[in-house]
Amino acid sequence: MRTLYKEHAGPLLAYVLRLVAGDRHRAEDVVQETLLRAWRNSDQLERATGSVRPWLVTVARRLVIDGHRSRQARPQEVDPGPLELLPAQDEMDKVLRLMTISDAMADLTTAHRQVLAETYLRGRTVEDAAAVLGIPAGTVRSRIFYALRSLKLALEERGVTTS
Repeated sequence: MRTLYKEHAGPLLAYVLRLVAGDRHRAEDVVQETLLRAWRNSDQLERATGSVRPWLVTVARRLVIDGHRSRQARPQEVDPGPLELLPAQDEMDKVLRLMTISDAMADLTTAHRQVLAETYLRGRTVEDAAAVLGIPAGTVRSRIFYALRSLKLALEERGVTTS
């Protein structure tokens, strides 16, 4: 086996490097696997007449082809390392703020929640909200005023200050 390695590993590595576009690690793996298969089939190689290099080259070429086919058959793996370096916004403050507002909204009366939902959350005008709720536009304006005042007090009770 040592003799086989000394005689054929260098030229085999040079050949495989061309096949794998200079990827030294892959080429070394292919050469190692080729020599391992030669060792497993040593009885067959001992009976062969002439050089074993053609057999080694054929095995190495087939290993490269098989490796290429297996990589094509499954999606390319992506290293998650670069993703960890991307800056990402911390959404925790936003989530906590939304939870606090939702909690404060629960303290409002149903009528106040409805007008705020129609105007602020759904983006409707006062007239459109009045039509949806079936109440006059002036009542919608009045309820918005008192709903916002109540919401401000409910948020202050939860430690939220408004500027």
